[in-house]
Amino acid sequence: MIRLRRPGVRVRIVLGVGVTFAFAVLLAATFLVSRQRAAMTRDIETTSRLRADDIAATLADGSLPSSIAIRFEERSFVQILDASGAVATSSANIQGEPAIATFGADPPRAVARTVDALPVGDAPFRVVAVLAGISDNPLTVYVGSSLEPVDDAVGSLILALSLGAPALFALVLGLTWMAVGRALRPVELIRAEVDSISERDLHRRVLQPPEGDEIGRLAATMNRMLGRLDDAAARKRQFLADASHELRSPLAGMRTQLEVDLAHPDRADWPITAAGLLDETLHMQRLVDDLLDLADLDEHPLPERSDLVDIDEVVLTEVRRISSRGKVIVDARQVGAAQTLGDAAALGRAVRNLLDNAERHAMRAVTVAVGEEGPTIRIVVTDDGPGVAVADRERIFERFSRADDARARSDGGRGLGLAIVRDIVAADGGSIGVTDSANGAVFTIELPGLRPTVPDGQR
Repeated sequence: MIRLRRPGVRVRIVLGVGVTFAFAVLLAATFLVSRQRAAMTRDIETTSRLRADDIAATLADGSLPSSIAIRFEERSFVQILDASGAVATSSANIQGEPAIATFGADPPRAVARTVDALPVGDAPFRVVAVLAGISDNPLTVYVGSSLEPVDDAVGSLILALSLGAPALFALVLGLTWMAVGRALRPVELIRAEVDSISERDLHRRVLQPPEGDEIGRLAATMNRMLGRLDDAAARKRQFLADASHELRSPLAGMRTQLEVDLAHPDRADWPITAAGLLDETLHMQRLVDDLLDLADLDEHPLPERSDLVDIDEVVLTEVRRISSRGKVIVDARQVGAAQTLGDAAALGRAVRNLLDNAERHAMRAVTVAVGEEGPTIRIVVTDDGPGVAVADRERIFERFSRADDARARSDGGRGLGLAIVRDIVAADGGSIGVTDSANGAVFTIELPGLRPTVPDGQR
């Protein structure tokens, strides 16, 4: 099946303007012709009525004139009927003809009708009837005037419109074609520029017109989109580079250990080698899990959940897990009851990562607090470690970022845990930040609570 190609925007606009203009011209021409015909007919009718009134004035005494003189015998006539409807007298051009019309006058007004097929002239006549004479002998005066001048004038007007309208129509279409083409030229330039931008040169931008019109806003929108794509591509490249680096390190260590033991099997301690390989494998597994979590968050952002989550239960569950390992002392006495709407599993993952980070950097103790401040729930995790420098307090929430990039990776950090926390908390409408205290770093998660906000005037 052959599918016809849809016309371009320029063609569709010109066609739309053409159809609209043609319809408007047709309506205007019809109105103009009808008004012209009505006005000229009204003028002829007025002339005939004045002539009929003059004749009626001469018949006021009931006597009939011996003859009725008229001008332009092919274009007018006069006929007088008696009370019985018989022709009493008429102008010479219709002498001997029967009654021209059968409608009567409506005193004191004259009555006018258009009558066709009269024995005089070829065009219809506008006939005016006026009552005259005396009450004992009423007479009806008919004065008719040809509508041929009206037909001629209207015909000339129609001819002029028929010749002028197509020329005007062509002029309007031509001007519309040029105007639309000029208006769409920047759009075509933007399209061509965007079409030439590949994934290797997303840094390029389209030319933005100085005018703040629709084209300018389109160019600004395209540049913002290119900026977002450029940022996303840069993050993707950095993510791949960091992931490759993080995976290369344990793989290189495992390969080196195996090569040394295989080269000197007599001196190899295979249980120790197996334990080391297991640690590296677990490290790689956690790294891969984090990478999968981040990829899933990027591709499928957390949906808005309306589940009722007990924040204190989520936090205490993760506190028990950390305490069971016995690496640090965890103080959870400041955990109070708090509820929010969200995803319990995702929030549990965020709290787990935050506590793992605190355990990894603490010297000996971690303090956890949960409380409500107005409509906001605060989860505060404090460790007695070295803290976070002011310059690093935003960077540590980026992927594969650490407060100290030079430190050994044996601490277990992969630079992904806090990034996952930030994404999960942001999906639930919250935020996370870090400050310093007298004892170490303080991480604070803020989430929207269930307590309604009370207006100031009602407190």
